[in-house]
Amino acid sequence: MEEGLQQFKADFFKALAHPLRIRILELLVDGKKSVNEIQSCLEKEGSAVSQQLSVLRAKNIVYGLKEGKKVYYSLSDPMIVELLSIAKDIFNNHLIQTISRLEEMTVSENDEEIM
Repeated sequence: MEEGLQQFKADFFKALAHPLRIRILELLVDGKKSVNEIQSCLEKEGSAVSQQLSVLRAKNIVYGLKEGKKVYYSLSDPMIVELLSIAKDIFNNHLIQTISRLEEMTVSENDEEIM
């Protein structure tokens, strides 16, 4: 059972491992969007967007519903919104840590110059 869960997590994170896919998910946080809306917002070619949507669909991260001639995509699980928010918080924490280290290095270099 544990191995199955670990494999699911690995596959899930692999599906997220592309900046364009992340951007698509960020767009879908605000609600369903058609392929044309996604392409327009991202300013990307249809084939690039379609390819990334296909990966996300295959891993059940997004789903598409046909309405008339258009297909609208939505997040398959509302927890994805929380995951994206947590990833942003982790990024910000790393950024703060990096800035703090740079400030410490600058203070150390200035102290050495004074001596």
